[in-house]
Amino acid sequence: MRNYTSVHDLGDLKAAVKEALEVKKTPYDFQELGKNKTMILLFFNSSLRTRLSTQKAAQNLGMNVIVLDVNAGAWKLEGERGVIMDGDKPEHLLEAIPVIGSYCDIIGVRAFAKFEDKKEDYEEVVINQFIKYSGVPVVSMEAATAHPLQGFADIITIEEHKKVERPKVVLTWAPHPRALPQAVPNSFAQFAQAADYDFVITHPEGYELAPEFAGDAKVEYDQKKAFEGADFIYAKNWASYNDYGQILSKDRAWTVDEEKMALTNNACFMHCLPVRRNMIVSDDVIEAETSLVVPQAANRVTSAQLVIKRILENL
Repeated sequence: MRNYTSVHDLGDLKAAVKEALEVKKTPYDFQELGKNKTMILLFFNSSLRTRLSTQKAAQNLGMNVIVLDVNAGAWKLEGERGVIMDGDKPEHLLEAIPVIGSYCDIIGVRAFAKFEDKKEDYEEVVINQFIKYSGVPVVSMEAATAHPLQGFADIITIEEHKKVERPKVVLTWAPHPRALPQAVPNSFAQFAQAADYDFVITHPEGYELAPEFAGDAKVEYDQKKAFEGADFIYAKNWASYNDYGQILSKDRAWTVDEEKMALTNNACFMHCLPVRRNMIVSDDVIEAETSLVVPQAANRVTSAQLVIKRILENL
């Protein structure tokens, strides 16, 4: 594996999960792979789990890690060619990227959707520039349209906790005060289908995901009907794709609560965090024994470590 931007880079997903779980058992057994190698983690956006888990994963593999908050600890970066740079951005990505690449062996990049231009976001302009110009492998720590480290951790978590071979997994939209990217639901939809789960997406009309990510997933507009018999409920907000970046609803009838969870097969609750309590999910549901949000977050180290391990093995 050279770069990591989607589930497709992992190859056989079952084999990847199996390998990840082995790495989880003995996380320090592969430190020779990263000895005297450096990973730079670049954050264009805020982060807690991604920052800490990716740094921990690289250190588990013996790597040196450098973390840079681009918007707080570096020159502001221009990303477009042809721009007269007479504003507040004194450095261009086309110079910055190869310089950063010269300082490390792997780059991790986190850059959200801007919701200004759907075409630009869905062409993944930022992360693809790093892949093209850095000269080193690139790991997506969340991009405009996908969060593959999160998606992989989600599947690892389900595989650890499932009670049937092919569980019913429901991705449900839930209300939020802000417009959020589609990256997490996009990746989860791809991973859940690659894992061959009985997968259902439920959301109000107007919140359909991009076809390339929704794939052949069943879409159910009746949330309660979708929850019936489910083994896992994954709650997440996202802004509209068709009315790009827009909030079409804040309907709190979509909040995941005990009444809705009672319709499931004693389902486990999942969310990528951070979560808005009593908008996305009620206190009682997220605090229940069936809540997996903390183990799910812990598996972010496991997913990142497997990805970095595979890249190091191919350097």
